[in-house]
Amino acid sequence: MPPRLVNINSLFFLLIALTFSAVSVAASAAEHYTIDPEHTFVSFEYSHWGLSMQRNRFDRSAGYIALDQPSGPGEIMIEIDAASVNTGTELFNKILRASDFFDAEKYPKIRFTSSHLFFDGDNLKQVEGELTIKDVTRTVSLEVTSFNCRFMVLYGKRACGANGFVKILRSDYHLGRFVPFVSDEVTLHIVVEAIKDY
Repeated sequence: MPPRLVNINSLFFLLIALTFSAVSVAASAAEHYTIDPEHTFVSFEYSHWGLSMQRNRFDRSAGYIALDQPSGPGEIMIEIDAASVNTGTELFNKILRASDFFDAEKYPKIRFTSSHLFFDGDNLKQVEGELTIKDVTRTVSLEVTSFNCRFMVLYGKRACGANGFVKILRSDYHLGRFVPFVSDEVTLHIVVEAIKDY
């Protein structure tokens, strides 16, 4: 019998199908966690006229964490409600929500979306991503100081938590009023916990 000829087009489409199948399996391996707003907060620290380091925070945030710990890849997205800024005084809150600073009515969300997660074994050490404030997006590198995942009896599900920080210049995001008397450099501290979806 003459050898069977291979249909090149059929082989090409088979390879494409196998590739997408492999990608789909890899994507499905990631565990998805929804951020727990009761245990997730972002605070910011800055020098006030060289007298003291002030720390304020945002009270409301949302987002998710997707992790594939055996192989390392994943994604983190945190969305912060700019109007939830909390300084401890309503007068100062109104100042920071106004157009000179966060302009929360026009730009209601502050967002961080990761692009790369860097692990040392099972420990998450660094997260690179895009930080968007007032429609200005810049690449930042978040240093992770602690990272843990475990089954939580309280929830009946697995949960993950982390602490991290990143230093930014507020003038990069059109927040530079009173520089240099109030420091341009601000440290964002992120405390996050997330609960597995299923």
